[in-house]
Amino acid sequence: MTNSDFHGSGLTSALSKPVTVSWHSPSNIALVKYWGKTGRQLPVNPSLSMTLSKAYTETRLTASPRETKGAVELDFWFEGKQNAAFGKRMITFLQSITDIFPWLEQVSLKIETHNTFPHSAGIASSASAFSALALCLCSLDMELNGILLDENEFRFKASYVARLGSGSACRSVFPGLSVWGLTKALPGSSDQVAVPVTEIHPVFTTLRDTIIIVNSKEKSVSSSEGHNRMIGHPFAEARIKQAGRNTASLLEAIKTGDKQTFIRIVENEALTLHALMMTSDDGFMLMHPETVRIISRIQEIRKETGLDICFTLDAGPNVHLIYFENQIEQVNKLIVEDLDIKIKQNIRIDDFFGKGPIKVG
Repeated sequence: MTNSDFHGSGLTSALSKPVTVSWHSPSNIALVKYWGKTGRQLPVNPSLSMTLSKAYTETRLTASPRETKGAVELDFWFEGKQNAAFGKRMITFLQSITDIFPWLEQVSLKIETHNTFPHSAGIASSASAFSALALCLCSLDMELNGILLDENEFRFKASYVARLGSGSACRSVFPGLSVWGLTKALPGSSDQVAVPVTEIHPVFTTLRDTIIIVNSKEKSVSSSEGHNRMIGHPFAEARIKQAGRNTASLLEAIKTGDKQTFIRIVENEALTLHALMMTSDDGFMLMHPETVRIISRIQEIRKETGLDICFTLDAGPNVHLIYFENQIEQVNKLIVEDLDIKIKQNIRIDDFFGKGPIKVG
């Protein structure tokens, strides 16, 4: 798939009244991490993620008539308030995809969006935000121009568009597990779009993810800046090879139901991600002392109890506790009595293996 496969055209006729579409799209948690990019939002290594369910963005996109063609016009609202900073980023993104949606320069746009989880705290808010917007854009494109796409064509186009806004967003348009980035381990995989993983042992469809919010404030270094610091990183070449091996091994574990390999790779990937941050030029640390305490305790509990639990981290301080549905009661007891007892804000999100985005209007 190339950029030319998704080129579009302007409106076939003048827009006479406002048209609105709405989607809610979930965040995802990468099990094999995407860190470092090249070209037009292309990954330097493959990644594998689990789409969540409760942590999502709901976006409402309205296109209204306007008198003259020109630069993108946008009225942006986040959490019920106009937000100039977010709006500026969205205008830049929308202006960059007028080759795909030329009609963006022929309408006035309004975006109203909100999250069910803290923004910029390392729970891939950009993944849910840009996937929700991409789905709205693709739906609006079909409605405005009478385009007919089947389900697969629609999802892949939305994945392509979402990737241009935020790399990890391309994985959120699919349910369950998905891979983004070319890998021999998964036929049909691509750097241009994510693809769903279809060979999944039933036990992995019962995955749960309790997100323990250590700190909900905006992180000190953005993911975009973190990706940039992979340029010239002394361990970049080794990391790319490691991610390829881990993707292949994790896909095999997911196919066969190998929990122990799954746990080993997921934790290895989380620690590698933060090690890359710390060892980059002008290194930085997003983990907090409480993050370290929690992940250390998870490893200790696994040894003490034999529970099939592990942790992962996104690009932030908050801990994703990964476990299986048949251990909910035991894990919940551990969370309440042990893991988050010292966290003053005591915020958690109990999430699980998701069914993907939902069109809500």
